[in-house]
Amino acid sequence: MTYLIAFLGAALAGAINTLSGNGSAITLTILMEVIGLPPDVANGTNRVGVLGNGFAASYGFYRNGRFEVTDGRRREMYQIVGITTVGAVLGVYLSLITSNAVYREIFRYLLIVMLGVILVKPKRWINVPEGEHFISRWLSVPLFFALGIYGGFIQMGMGVFFLAVMVLVARYDIIQGNVVKVVVVTIYTVLAVGIFAWRGLIDWPIGLLMAAGQMVGGYLTAAYASKHPKAGVYAYWLLVVVVLGAILKAFWPG
Repeated sequence: MTYLIAFLGAALAGAINTLSGNGSAITLTILMEVIGLPPDVANGTNRVGVLGNGFAASYGFYRNGRFEVTDGRRREMYQIVGITTVGAVLGVYLSLITSNAVYREIFRYLLIVMLGVILVKPKRWINVPEGEHFISRWLSVPLFFALGIYGGFIQMGMGVFFLAVMVLVARYDIIQGNVVKVVVVTIYTVLAVGIFAWRGLIDWPIGLLMAAGQMVGGYLTAAYASKHPKAGVYAYWLLVVVVLGAILKAFWPG
């Protein structure tokens, strides 16, 4: 029953990660509260599932034409990937030497701010922007570097914050923003898994089981989102539900 819960929870997390973010709130809870792993091992083991999710979702988006972008947009995506990955390496290092307690306290208050940002003028998230709007390097470098640090450190909530920057600042439509998010997270998670494995902080049997679940959820969701005309609307409301759920969990007594 424990393994079944782990697999199904991972599949749900893979679907959530692909269209919005914060699926790690589910998988980390399973790893720590159901399976009983210590927080540092749960953090490392969770990255195996995130990596499987990333590969499957990336392939799903690729198979359905979501990687076909202009040269200008492709160059910007490469820059975003590079900057975020460098930040993530620093974030992984910090996760090995620092307690998560302070960052989780900051995280739950950031969620309230994020919910306000999401709910004000929902059309900014749902409407596809006309033309291409390229983000200034003066803004992109610190923003995506900070996002990389956060993702490398704890991962939970990374997708929510990254997607907000992609849609509201970089002016991507919500599905294409998810494509970039999935690629970025996959690349830096390869490094994270290597570092956590080197430190002996991965439970491989559980990690691989949850990776299988997240791959199923991630691929199916990416294939659906790439083709369905209302996928952007669904992604927006899923994001709202995910953030609300994360806030309730973060502030729930005990």
